[in-house]
Amino acid sequence: MEKKWWKESVIYQIYPRSFNDSNGDGIGDLRGIIEKVDYLHDLGVDIIWLSPVFSSPNDDNGYDIADYRNIMTEFGTMNDLDELLKTLHDKGMKLLMDLVVNHTSDEHDWFEKSRASKDNPYRDYYFWKPGKDGGPPNNWKSFFGGSAWELDEKTGEYYLHLFTKKQPDLNWENPKVKEEVFDVVKFWLDKGVDGFRMDVIPLISKRLEFADADFSNFNKAIEEVYSNGPRVHEFLQDLYTQVLSKYDMMTVGEGPGITKEVANLYVGKDRGELSMIFHFGHMFMDHGDEGKFDTVKEVTLTDFKKVFREWDEAIGEDGWINIFLDNHDFPRAVSRWGNDKKYRIPSAKLLANLILTMRGTPCIYQGSEIGMTNVAFDNIEDYRDVETHNFYKEWIEKGKSHDEFMKILHIQGRDNVRTPIQWDDTEHAGFTTGTPWLKVNPNYNNINVKSALEKKNSIYYHYQKMLLYRKEHPTLIFGAFQEVGQDHQDLFSYYRYDENGLYFIIHNMSEKAYEIPKMSDLKELQLDISNYKVKPEDKLTLKPWESRIYRRV
Repeated sequence: MEKKWWKESVIYQIYPRSFNDSNGDGIGDLRGIIEKVDYLHDLGVDIIWLSPVFSSPNDDNGYDIADYRNIMTEFGTMNDLDELLKTLHDKGMKLLMDLVVNHTSDEHDWFEKSRASKDNPYRDYYFWKPGKDGGPPNNWKSFFGGSAWELDEKTGEYYLHLFTKKQPDLNWENPKVKEEVFDVVKFWLDKGVDGFRMDVIPLISKRLEFADADFSNFNKAIEEVYSNGPRVHEFLQDLYTQVLSKYDMMTVGEGPGITKEVANLYVGKDRGELSMIFHFGHMFMDHGDEGKFDTVKEVTLTDFKKVFREWDEAIGEDGWINIFLDNHDFPRAVSRWGNDKKYRIPSAKLLANLILTMRGTPCIYQGSEIGMTNVAFDNIEDYRDVETHNFYKEWIEKGKSHDEFMKILHIQGRDNVRTPIQWDDTEHAGFTTGTPWLKVNPNYNNINVKSALEKKNSIYYHYQKMLLYRKEHPTLIFGAFQEVGQDHQDLFSYYRYDENGLYFIIHNMSEKAYEIPKMSDLKELQLDISNYKVKPEDKLTLKPWESRIYRRV
């Protein structure tokens, strides 16, 4: 296995708007992050990934960029960004920026010129089409509901937006667009950033026939209509050859529509494309055919385990992936994959063990290290996410029940993970002295950083211990993965091994107690870590949500 610093590192994602507010305006900012660098360094993470901090009108909280070379005023200044970068580097940490180049904001200078007239030199920076039969050019749907086309009255043509109507898609077929994007990437690398998380990167190459498509299963349509377009690998290889290869940096591609069968075309070590991808094999499992707000399907542990096993087999030693259980677009890990009620603390610790013992670069989302949970606001007005409000509008227009939507929202909504970080038990959880842009989770009195730092057995200290353990045992980074007991409904067990060692990891992902399966090599193994205190009489019994790591000595 080829060794790279970005394989040995652990990423921590910051959603800046919700992390820490330094000036009392209710919005997290760069100075707020600088204030907490010591906290992150003490935790033991290596790389900070910032969700977008570029100038933006915030239709989709910064994923609609109006200026790639300037910082959003709410977040601070370029001087603040430079100071954050230096502060991280001085601590031996690295910074990933969020590169959003499938689309821009409709308030970007390029788009404002593009929509000015049909013969404007910037017209083909985006996709413009005449309507068909009195409607859009085709039946493509937006990820956020409704048509993927918007009529622009000025020229009477439609522009493509796979996300909100304020996020027009860039036309990578135009060499000038590629050149502009490459210049942006070079600008940030020259500034000293250590790499990029690349937003919806497999969508940048479009199927130019723009044929109508079958949207009866939206996730399938992402894979077959929007993702893995005919020139995507050419575009990514050009980016790598012309820019990325000249720096010691990393890329992690967000991979909607990338299946395990094609993953190594993006991340194979000789492909010259991306360092790794976030795959969504497990993240879409509970979605209905029409997406996350259709229905919530039941997911079995055997289904969940199968995703990890098959992706590890598919990637093999040629490529590399990112291991994550939540991020700014998905529900809180402990609420989705653990038990956020009676067993919140042990299940949160179990999930830490899980992501930190898999082959791949782990990514921890802010707040997971204290076991933050989903939120259930009573009123739709308390939610801020554009996706939520778009789908709610469609839902009500179809005559469906408000209460039914709220039930699904409380499970699937993106604002579950966007509530402000709970720093302490003071008003607004210590996030701001003002009024927070999004209400804090009411459970902040019991779940907060201050409390976690005061309790030696807290989730925070378990993460800290596991981050150090992973660094000290590189077999957990580079070693082979072999699952055992594939069909067990409640236990997730596997070996990690190489010439330097062998580890057996077992997670009881249920509320039942279980005997540890009899294995011939268990006597040779030493118990290194458990999320419970293991008494001699408990040696062979797993408590509910217990996770153990054994090592051959």
